[in-house]
Amino acid sequence: MKKFTCGDVVAGCSRTFEAPDSDAILAQVSGHARFDHGLVDVPAELVGQVLLAIREAA
Repeated sequence: MKKFTCGDVVAGCSRTFEAPDSDAILAQVSGHARFDHGLVDVPAELVGQVLLAIREAA
């Protein structure tokens, strides 16, 4: 299981995501970025930062 905390990339955001793999995390984060952060398109640089911040869930 993988885990991502949005605040690791976007200061002040406390949303966390858990999913079986990085692709599933990215799918969840994409919707979050759109609805909660107003990003219509998620830049490749931001995707890279998210991928680097994904960890194994405890």
